[in-house]
Amino acid sequence: METLPFFTEEEKKEFFSKYRVLLHHLYACLEKDDLPKIKNLMKQVVAQECYGRDKNGINGLLRNIDTALIATVEIGLKRTSVIALLLYRPVYKKIISEDKVRELFGDDVVLMIQCLLKTSDLYARNTAVNSENFHHLLFSFAEDVRVILIMIADRLCLMRMGKKLSEDDRIRLATEAAYLYAPLAHRLGLYKIKSELEDLSLKYLDRKQFDFIKQKLNETKRSRDAYIARFIAPIKEKLEQAGLHFEIKGRTKSIHSINNKLKKQQVDFENIYDLFAIRIVLDTPLEKERSECWQVYSIVTDMYQPNPKRLKDWISIPKSNGYESLHITVMGPENKWVEVQIRTKRMDEIAERGLAAHWRYKGIKAEKGLDEFMNTVRAALESQETNPMDLMKNFRMDLYKDEIYVFTPTGELIKLPKGATVLDFAFAIHSKLGSKCVSAKVNGKNVPIKYELNNGDSVSVITAPSQSPKRDWLNIVVTSKAKARIKQALREEAAKTANIAREMLMRRIKNRKVEMDEPALMRYIKKKGYKTVTDFFLDLGEERLDANNVIDEYLDLLKKETEQPEHVTLRSAEEFVATPPAEEITTSKDILVIDKNLTGIEYKLAKCCNPIYGDEVFGFISTQGIKIHRMDCPNAQEMFSRFGYRIIRAKWSGKGDNGYIVTLRVVGRDDIAIVTNITSVIGKEAGVSLRSLNINSVDGLFQGTFTVMVKDTSTLNQLTKKINTVKGVKNVVRLNT
Repeated sequence: METLPFFTEEEKKEFFSKYRVLLHHLYACLEKDDLPKIKNLMKQVVAQECYGRDKNGINGLLRNIDTALIATVEIGLKRTSVIALLLYRPVYKKIISEDKVRELFGDDVVLMIQCLLKTSDLYARNTAVNSENFHHLLFSFAEDVRVILIMIADRLCLMRMGKKLSEDDRIRLATEAAYLYAPLAHRLGLYKIKSELEDLSLKYLDRKQFDFIKQKLNETKRSRDAYIARFIAPIKEKLEQAGLHFEIKGRTKSIHSINNKLKKQQVDFENIYDLFAIRIVLDTPLEKERSECWQVYSIVTDMYQPNPKRLKDWISIPKSNGYESLHITVMGPENKWVEVQIRTKRMDEIAERGLAAHWRYKGIKAEKGLDEFMNTVRAALESQETNPMDLMKNFRMDLYKDEIYVFTPTGELIKLPKGATVLDFAFAIHSKLGSKCVSAKVNGKNVPIKYELNNGDSVSVITAPSQSPKRDWLNIVVTSKAKARIKQALREEAAKTANIAREMLMRRIKNRKVEMDEPALMRYIKKKGYKTVTDFFLDLGEERLDANNVIDEYLDLLKKETEQPEHVTLRSAEEFVATPPAEEITTSKDILVIDKNLTGIEYKLAKCCNPIYGDEVFGFISTQGIKIHRMDCPNAQEMFSRFGYRIIRAKWSGKGDNGYIVTLRVVGRDDIAIVTNITSVIGKEAGVSLRSLNINSVDGLFQGTFTVMVKDTSTLNQLTKKINTVKGVKNVVRLNT
């Protein structure tokens, strides 16, 4: 490594200096012969110019060494992570093979390199980092938490090189760090790195504000440090006199934190309440925690005047997330406000380690599952084990193991369940795209619609105008949306085919100079074993039945029925319905559409439920023709269960100009004035006329039946509401007969 092509003399010195520091920190955790292997590989890498300069002129090898130093010195990553970090780019450039790395350093290093390659590919796509799906994809790519730590180190390295970046890259990187990597560092307990990322983000995104706060802090640094020492000294003395065991930490808040307070409180820099933060951490047994915390509170407030509006007691009643602490803001020397936090070591550990999730306590959105996972990771990071990072290999980020995230051609991320296919993806984009899908290109390769997608795949759907959903597609898709759309398309296609077949059959029967007998056709369909009329016409439309044979069989059945005695006629559902003989026939204004699109067909309104215009209805084919029933008809369940093959669709259309007879039962207080008022309401209501009424009185209550003529359900509902408002009326019910 004596020669470094394309390096300046200054860069050479910097590289060798940092390289030696890195090896020094790694030396204790390296395995036998690791050092010469790394040196030999690095010579090979440098000789083949694997690391050049990027578009901003940053030396790639120096950046890698800087990232490795952050990962090792500031985060604590060891052998596997750093070797993978040094070698993943040479593997990507195919200068070194994965097999060679496996032979030299083992499977774990290769796995880390593979994860790093995946995450690098994710960034190469320029996907929006503020997408929630981006976070999930990032975690699923970074199967090992060490990969996330390396990515944090890399972002921090780049942020520190901000002066060398272009304006656009600097803004993008700063936004990324503020939105994703600073909160991630906080979750992992890397508080120093988190604060630095936030401060650098503010520096690049709002330089004027950053410089203003920095200048203010610099102007007051010496006096501020002296002030903190002066503030702490008498408290420390009093606490020692009280015999308490404690630790006092004093600090100035970060530039980013101060900026947030300036925005939130909308005050001048000099008026920020808690520019200074003091934390008193007591070492005390559990049973004495509360009493000693309040004892400290008493000592502090005896010395300094408290602001009662700024007292936050999360010891008596902990926050819902488990956070316990006593916060007070007191007026210190020179009339400056100082925030003091009082807690025990146990409380401090809970708050800092994440059981209370300090980052969530600050208002950052929590994710179920990730919270607990990150607490475990943080505990391992802070473990007193000889080599805590060795524990990291056991942590696999399978938080989103049941989900995958794939890219559209425009770079948008789509979330799908694991096992989803190209067809699922197409329907997730749009139903029409799914219905016309014939294949796809995944990562540039042609694949069939049943191809199972993987995390990070780029998918481009290929369609054909002639394509339409098939029944076997239901076995290919796994998402509920795709299944629902396919079933809907199949139903629509079946209905379309059935309607065409019906029209064809009617036309052919008419060509034979025979009048269609609808009830006879329904009996024929049942005799053929079909549960629904649609199934019959679907088979006819798809030529599983021969139309000529159907017509011949239908005519034979019709002939036999006309030759049979009247008493052997098939039983009708009307035998189970008490129906008066007189029924009104409506055939004139196409008010009803029968079986989806048939109009002008003769029908009768069934007297068992008296349907009116606007009711949800269905048609029933009886020996006397088609009868229209309400869906809530008392005989509907019997008809559907026993005579489902006779049921046909029906719906209202046009306008309800005809009059319909409806009977209302009204119950109320026994008073002749009530009846007078009800008849008055009926008489005044437009489109309503009273046909008859009958009144009975029992035990102070009257029950009246009012038969009225209305034109539709809207008119009826309006009438019912008005009758209900009549004084003394208790109940109004529409009767079926």
